[in-house]
Amino acid sequence: MSFKGQHILSVSQFDRDRIQQVFQVARSMEPYASRQKRTKVLDGAILGNLFFEPSTRTRVSFGCAFNLLGGEVRETTGMESSALAKGESLYDTARVLSSYSDVIAMRHPQSGSVAEFAEGSRVPVLNGGDGANEHPTQALLDLFTIEKELAASGQSIDGMHIAMVGDLKFGRTVHSLAKLLCLYKNIRFTLISPTELAMPDSVVSAIENAGHSIEFSDALEGKLAADIVYQTRVQEERFASKDEANLYRGKFRLNQDIYTKHCKSNTVIMHPLPRDSRLDANELDNDLNLNPNLAIFRQADNGVVIRMALFALTLGVEHLVTRYECDVPWYSNKSSLSPL
Repeated sequence: MSFKGQHILSVSQFDRDRIQQVFQVARSMEPYASRQKRTKVLDGAILGNLFFEPSTRTRVSFGCAFNLLGGEVRETTGMESSALAKGESLYDTARVLSSYSDVIAMRHPQSGSVAEFAEGSRVPVLNGGDGANEHPTQALLDLFTIEKELAASGQSIDGMHIAMVGDLKFGRTVHSLAKLLCLYKNIRFTLISPTELAMPDSVVSAIENAGHSIEFSDALEGKLAADIVYQTRVQEERFASKDEANLYRGKFRLNQDIYTKHCKSNTVIMHPLPRDSRLDANELDNDLNLNPNLAIFRQADNGVVIRMALFALTLGVEHLVTRYECDVPWYSNKSSLSPL
């Protein structure tokens, strides 16, 4: 199955075989991400990193992944600093910028915008998030993290129990992850959110049609004894006003005391980051930082190898990476983050 020259726009492009193909390549990228080795397989290639919506982790992760393969990165950040602010269409922007790049990663605040951009692009486009719609690379890294975390305790994704918590209406990460999980078997979903921020009906229908069980709740207590607890922040930027977002901020806080009372001893805690650490939100309390089952930073690390894999696959060099390998001459102690 070849990804060469393809856009990565939606999780609907993936089946279990294609997911495992990405994961296999991602595992082969770990020595480079941890600076044990380096490779110049993409020496001379250019990534157009176009982020028209605020981002830290995803933007830097895409750039880092491309640099680790030996490529160069050119960035545009913010709508106001682009020609889009002058009325240029996404199609025209794509036609021009794709001539300057070998691959493009893009984030945009409007649903469907990255797919629209891809129609005008002459190079592969990777969706870094389009409004409240999808975030396919995040879903892949989340799934990769789940597989690794469960494997450590002898479990698999098939048959697991996942609790998704928080803003499930606007949280594109949970939309994409839930759709990927529909490819697996006998998963139990517990969806915990205010009624007003419930998972969209289209995603719920996809889960049900895949034969999985769903439980809905508007309270944490008694609902967290899952294999995975996936917490999300209130997506303030998707609300009509900050005041409206504030109605829900801090509704579902998780700290070590709640974890001890309501989670299993090996429940894995995930969050796509950034976690909102302001006092009125504090979604994941800092007292969880010493909990070995807090996987949020391992999750972020996994984003680099997943995006390295996608770049290698879409540019058709996944089989050439070791040929361009060389040693790391500088001091490095970047082994994968492990539980404290």
